[in-house]
Amino acid sequence: MQGLLHVYETFHRGDGKTVKLPAGDRGEGQQWPEAPGNLFSKPVKMHIDPSSATPIHIVLDQTIPNIPEVADTKYVKHFKVKSERLTKFWGRPVYIGAILVLPEGFDTHPDAHYPLAIYHGHFQNDVSDFRETPPDTKLPPYNLDSLAVHCPNGHEFELCTKFGYERVDQEKGYEFYKEWTGPGFPRVLLLTIQHPTPYYDDSYAVNSENNGPYGDAITYELIPYVESHYRGLGAWARALYGGSTGGWEALGVQVKYPDDYNGAYANCPDPIDFHAYTTIDIYHDGNAFVSTGPWRTTPRPAERDYMGRTRATVEQSNQKEAVLGSKTRSGGQWDIWEAVFSPVGADGYPKRIFDKRTGVIDSTVATYWRDNYDLVHIMQRDWATLGPKLRGKITLNVGRSDNFFLNDAVYYADDFLKGTKNPPADAVIDYGARDEHCWSGDHANPNMISRLTYHPRFIKAMTAHFLKTAKGDTTSWRY
Repeated sequence: MQGLLHVYETFHRGDGKTVKLPAGDRGEGQQWPEAPGNLFSKPVKMHIDPSSATPIHIVLDQTIPNIPEVADTKYVKHFKVKSERLTKFWGRPVYIGAILVLPEGFDTHPDAHYPLAIYHGHFQNDVSDFRETPPDTKLPPYNLDSLAVHCPNGHEFELCTKFGYERVDQEKGYEFYKEWTGPGFPRVLLLTIQHPTPYYDDSYAVNSENNGPYGDAITYELIPYVESHYRGLGAWARALYGGSTGGWEALGVQVKYPDDYNGAYANCPDPIDFHAYTTIDIYHDGNAFVSTGPWRTTPRPAERDYMGRTRATVEQSNQKEAVLGSKTRSGGQWDIWEAVFSPVGADGYPKRIFDKRTGVIDSTVATYWRDNYDLVHIMQRDWATLGPKLRGKITLNVGRSDNFFLNDAVYYADDFLKGTKNPPADAVIDYGARDEHCWSGDHANPNMISRLTYHPRFIKAMTAHFLKTAKGDTTSWRY
């Protein structure tokens, strides 16, 4: 047995609410097994006697140490920007982290100004899939056939490493570095944002009653800082891309800030239409855990494998989160959706979209979700004003066998976007026939490869779009 205490702190928020939550960003992205300052015990073997009333003692005499900062390189810079908006909301200083990759020739072209490629996704302490040194030759070679069987998506990294996936990961990262620094690659600024909240490793990059005004902080504080200090071109030359959480963010930020970004490449996005909140229709279903008919109730699946077999139900997934933290504080996926999308309850914590024990859906909370975060509903409702600003800016990719049923919400988006008029959406929507989470529009390679090539593929796509829709300098950065 091993004990771990996830240490909470008291926040006196600007909205007048006092809440107890995990501490702010400590460099680990709200991963409680790695959070500096958390207490834990040494692992010990124990015998548990069900008939004994003697307490079992676990001594939390160990402390997780601080995480060292990642060093800068010629190309990669790490820095933080204090957000006055978030500081006011949380009642203490809040900083947004940035990992910026500078283009080849940045120092030797002092008069050049650059487009900004914004990569959204889960917290990371360094830029992903960018390796400035050759792969480690001591790593075992890989066999793509074995990887395709055991690691079709590459997400289970430790397991996949047994079959050589770490070698693939390093090779693709080094290939991108060579392409980035070589001739002909678009000269852009590549920005990865670090914005964990006390509820999760990521804020979802929009304003939220529970997380605070992260959307405004990123768009009106961080982005202007980056562009003013590193010679950005402005709104017409900014685009967003990412997958899963990052896919929702790419589309969500584009919809919420249509004038401030010029393109969203959203892959396998978290639910963008709450008629398909994974396998739940929060507007018409009464219960999140089961579908109910005249003769029986059937558990709703939450996750499936590549053959469509259920790995976990919605109830099981939420039971796990209920164990890890009450009041939406588990740090889990369902809880962060609630923290982002829900209004604040009377106790200062997010209102539940459904009861964690019974699954009963709160229809008043569902209405709030619809009006504020159902991206398809918002586009439908406001298309007269949003349409002209979003035309040609939306790309959606998803696998039809997405492990978390995220393809279902994309179907609703597809129906709407393809039927739009005055103006037409001119959106690009693509599907992987049998592909799982997180398919990204690459028909030539399996997920385990294409998930490592986001940066070169989407940077090329967005720069082509910038040149097509340019409202400024298209020459200084093209060298």
